[in-house]
Amino acid sequence: MIDVAGLCVAARRTDYVRAAIAGWESAGGCTAIAHARALDAAGAAFVNGTAAHGEDFDDTFEGGPVHAGAVIVPAVLAVAERNQLQGADALAGIAVGVELMCRASLVAPMRIHKAGFHPTAVLGAVGAAAGVATALRLPNEQWVNALGIVGSLASGIIEYLAEGAWTKRLHPGWAAQAGIRAADLARSGFIGPRTVLEGTHGLYQAFAHTSDGDWAKLRDGFGERWIANSIAFKPYACGTMTQPYVDCARRLAQRVDIGEIAEVVCEAAEGTVHRLWEPLADKQRPPNAYAAKFSQPYCIAAGFVLGHAGLDAFTEERVHDARLRSLAEKVRYVIDPANPYPKEFTGHVRVRLRDGRELEERQPHLRGGAHEPLERADLEEKFRLNCAYGGWGAARAASFLSFAREAFDRPINLSAFRA
Repeated sequence: MIDVAGLCVAARRTDYVRAAIAGWESAGGCTAIAHARALDAAGAAFVNGTAAHGEDFDDTFEGGPVHAGAVIVPAVLAVAERNQLQGADALAGIAVGVELMCRASLVAPMRIHKAGFHPTAVLGAVGAAAGVATALRLPNEQWVNALGIVGSLASGIIEYLAEGAWTKRLHPGWAAQAGIRAADLARSGFIGPRTVLEGTHGLYQAFAHTSDGDWAKLRDGFGERWIANSIAFKPYACGTMTQPYVDCARRLAQRVDIGEIAEVVCEAAEGTVHRLWEPLADKQRPPNAYAAKFSQPYCIAAGFVLGHAGLDAFTEERVHDARLRSLAEKVRYVIDPANPYPKEFTGHVRVRLRDGRELEERQPHLRGGAHEPLERADLEEKFRLNCAYGGWGAARAASFLSFAREAFDRPINLSAFRA
C-alpha cells in the first residue's frame, strides 16, 4: 500500500493522470490519492491504478510477470472506503486478490503476452474481482459469480509498444474497476460462468489461446503457501526485465571510460525480445520518454551515463540527450537459449572498448526481488522520494506512513489524502 500510494503521488501532475481523472464522469465519496476531487469507487480505483502503474515503477511478480499491487490495492481500498469496511477486511481482500493474480500468471506463462495481450490487464481483472469479493465477504456463490462475470470485462492489448502510447498505463486501473463492477453485479444477483478460467471458451482460451495450463499452480496450497511473498519491488522506474541490466551497466561504468566504448552486447531471453529489443533501431532511439522505459538499449545507456534509471531518467528532455542516444545506438543483443526467464530476471552487459579490450558484468536475479528483497526502510525511502517528486512535503508523507501502519486496525478512510 505504501509503494502504490507513493507512486500515485509521484504521477499526480502528469498529463495521463489528469486525463484519466478528467475523463471519469461519476463523482462519489472515494479518494483518488493526492487529488481534490472524490470519485465513485470504480473511478477512484481506475485513477489510482493508472497512476500507480503509469511510471512503470510498481511491484512485479517475476514468475508471471504481472503487476499486482497497482491493480489490487486500488480496487480493494476504493471499495473499503465506499463501504466503510474494516481494515482487516481490506487486508484479506488484498492478500487474496494479489495471491490469485500471481498464481493465475503461472498457469500458462508467457502465453498471454505472445497472444498480444497484457497479463496485468487480463489477470488483474480476475484478481481484483476476487479481492473485492473477499473484502466484501460475499458468500461463495456470489464470489464465484464475480469471477465469472469479470472474465467478460477483462481486456488490454500491448500495441502501446509500437510508439510509446499511454494505454499500458490504464490497464491496471481498468482491471481494478472491472473487478469492482463484477463483484457489485454478483452481489446484486448477476450470474457468470463457473468455468470462466478453464472452459472451452474461457479466459485462458481467449487470451492465451490454450485451456491446457498447469492448474496445480493456481490451486495447490492456496491460502497455505503464499507465493505473493516473493513479489519484487522496483529500484528503477522502467520495465522490470531491464532492471538487472541497469545494475550491470552501473557497475561497468565504474570500470570503463564511457567515451571509449565501441560496442555493447547483451545476452537476452528470447521472451523479452519483442517488448524490449525489437525493432532494434526504434529501441536504440526511443521516440518519447514512455517508450524509453521499454527500451533495453536506452535503460542500459542510462545506467552508464546517469548512474541510475529513476524518474528523472525518463523525461522528454533527458530521452533526447545526445550522449544517452549515442551510447544507446551502440547496444545490441544476442539470444541466450539457456536464460531462465520468466522464472528469473537476469542481466548481462559486455562492452568492447576502442582498444579491443572486453569487460562484462552479469546479474543472476532482480535486485528488489525474492533473492535480494528491499527492506521496509528502502520502501519507505522510495515512498518519500516519490512523494517529494509529486510535490508532497515531508510532513504529508509522514502522515501517510503513520496511516499505513495503523490502517488495518480501523475502518479504511483515505479522505485526508485527497489534495
